Amino acid sequence: MAKFSVIVAAAGKSERFGGSEKKTFVKLDGRAVFLRSVELFINRKDVCQTLLVVGPEDMEEMKSRYAANLGFMGVKVVTGGARRCDSVAAGLKEVAAEAEYVAVHDAARPCATEEMIDAVFAAAVKTGAAILASPLTGTIKRVSGKLVVEATVPRTALYEAQTPQVFKKDLLLGAYENFGTGVGEATDDAELVERTGQAVSVVPADASNLKITAKGDLALAQAILKARPGKAGPRMGAFEEAQW
Repeated sequence: MAKFSVIVAAAGKSERFGGSEKKTFVKLDGRAVFLRSVELFINRKDVCQTLLVVGPEDMEEMKSRYAANLGFMGVKVVTGGARRCDSVAAGLKEVAAEAEYVAVHDAARPCATEEMIDAVFAAAVKTGAAILASPLTGTIKRVSGKLVVEATVPRTALYEAQTPQVFKKDLLLGAYENFGTGVGEATDDAELVERTGQAVSVVPADASNLKITAKGDLALAQAILKARPGKAGPRMGAFEEAQW
């Protein structure tokens, strides 16, 4: 069985979410969003390591409120950087030697299903690089800075990238080495890998694997989770906010 290290990226600033609490700490049906995302991976037999990358400004809160949870789940907390790519690079430095593949997942994407993860892991083993993505279904407009439609863009073959994004370990490490020499900032890990010339396979998913960006997305995520058949997950009870 192939072994995967999972990097859960939780170091974002949550600027579009608003409010005083970051979206990754907000409760979703009783548990913090980032915990729900971590829980997608911790009980998988093919996952040998789970790394949670958080911003330096969040480390104290993570220790004081969630250390017991993360210790119980075997999750290692890593200090991230100013940009998402910096945070993933920090996680890559901690990847276990036994891991053959690395999966990168957004902490703000708690609704991925076991079936989605199974499919993208299998595709990465087959091709070396694979991502979840959902086909665009709406009418797409390119809009000017003055909010005037400039063109209607054909949506044929257009997909919105999601996570997990999964890569052969050496391939992702090499892509980040290239990034460090000035290849330029990318909006996701797949773009960095694409720049190396490696083909990235797409595993079709759907919009239920949403990323929580604005406050309204919390209600959508809760509705998605409630609509699915119940599965027993790690319940921390009184330990959820245990002291360090």
